[in-house]
Amino acid sequence: MKKSLKRMVIVALSIGLVASGLAPGASAKKKDESLYPVPSSKILNVAHRGASGYAPEHTLVAYEMGEKMKADYIEIDLQMTKDGVLIAMHDTTVDRTTNGSGAVADMTLEEIKELDAGSWFNERNPEKAKSKYVGLKVPTLEEVFRKFGRSSLYYIETKSPELYPGMEAELLRLLDKYNLAGVNGRSSKVIIQSFIPESLLNIHEMNPNLPLVQLLSQPVLDEGADAQLEAIKEYAIGVGPSFARITEEYVQKVHSHNLYIHPYTVNTREAMERALDWGVNGLFTDYPDVFREVIKEHKKR
Repeated sequence: MKKSLKRMVIVALSIGLVASGLAPGASAKKKDESLYPVPSSKILNVAHRGASGYAPEHTLVAYEMGEKMKADYIEIDLQMTKDGVLIAMHDTTVDRTTNGSGAVADMTLEEIKELDAGSWFNERNPEKAKSKYVGLKVPTLEEVFRKFGRSSLYYIETKSPELYPGMEAELLRLLDKYNLAGVNGRSSKVIIQSFIPESLLNIHEMNPNLPLVQLLSQPVLDEGADAQLEAIKEYAIGVGPSFARITEEYVQKVHSHNLYIHPYTVNTREAMERALDWGVNGLFTDYPDVFREVIKEHKKR
């Protein structure tokens, strides 16, 4: 994407202007289906931070559990250590999910590896506590790829990329190293998402074939929605809004722009059923086993 267009897209996303000269409500151009990693009829079951309703989030155990529950994708949030290593962690600090304290950006991988990333789960969820969670380590992205390889699918988020110069380049290096970035969506083993448009635009410039999803904490629901969605469509295949902040009408509007919609985080049967009734293409859940059952029941109706 040219830098001028990149700037236009960022502006459009921030203030609702229209990218590429498209007026709000203009008919959407049909995107090449080969750019999409799965058929539109496939409902994606994404294990949010692994099966994090049952095990410490972003640990190999949580990812393994997500796989056993037959989630389609395991979600991996990325942070980067002081010495430039990508690790699986949601927060910019280690305080919430380890026995340590401090910013990831200020710690080396060696220091991160000294932390206990599992005991906190037992303390906060005594009814789900397991002795094997004590002493779990924070995995690097490369360790995840080594363990699960090309037999798994990964939904990867660049978290706080403004704190980590070079994050996107390092991510693409590892994807290439482990042959996870195919020549088009259907051959790619990953979907990459971010709340930060510029991070996705950087990735799109480096590899325009990777399927990208724009996360939206506050999706535009009023007359500015068409402009925002058209801007997003310049580089992404879909949006990932907070489910708590969308409506059925918004889901249909996203579809009218030929974009996927994968809302987060949906953890009750009632909400899962409502999301499917609205027509989402998939969703993020801490309970992929429950969502799998809901999908089966929904298909029988």
